[in-house]
Amino acid sequence: MMVTLVVAAMVVSSETWSLADANAIVAYGEVPMSSSYEKDVVAWASEQAALLRAGKFNLLDIEHIADEVEDVGRSEKRELASRMSLLLAHLIKWRFQPERRGKSWRSTIKVQRKALAVQLEDVPSLKPTLHNPHWLEGVWADAVAKAIEDTGLGDEDFPEVCPWSVEELLDPGFLPD
Repeated sequence: MMVTLVVAAMVVSSETWSLADANAIVAYGEVPMSSSYEKDVVAWASEQAALLRAGKFNLLDIEHIADEVEDVGRSEKRELASRMSLLLAHLIKWRFQPERRGKSWRSTIKVQRKALAVQLEDVPSLKPTLHNPHWLEGVWADAVAKAIEDTGLGDEDFPEVCPWSVEELLDPGFLPD
């Protein structure tokens, strides 16, 4: 795969490229693209976007593009797990340390629920993940570990599996007692 010499200068001067910019790129001499991906993924991404917009598909770095597209999906799943784990950790603390309940915990619970709702609306294909027992088991384990660290309570103080349904977890009105 090849890309042009003028790309580096264009990346420095602009983050978004027009079709004219993309056509200018392919009008110059070519250099191997793999070095660009390995050295500067941001510059590489801009190059690939310009080539796509210019319709220069034969110059695309298909393998790395496929890897990056897959990474987008993994990133969305990591965000979902991170947010759910944080929500669960605060629900655990809410349930098992009622004497320490406060605005901060309530705020974190509210913020994480809202962020989860937005993410699930933006990426509806993530919804089945919430009902995957293996995924939920891992997220629960992470949440319990956070709760142990934050509360000083032991592993034996918490349920082995999440005691709440996904619907309860996402319900803005639900707080465990």
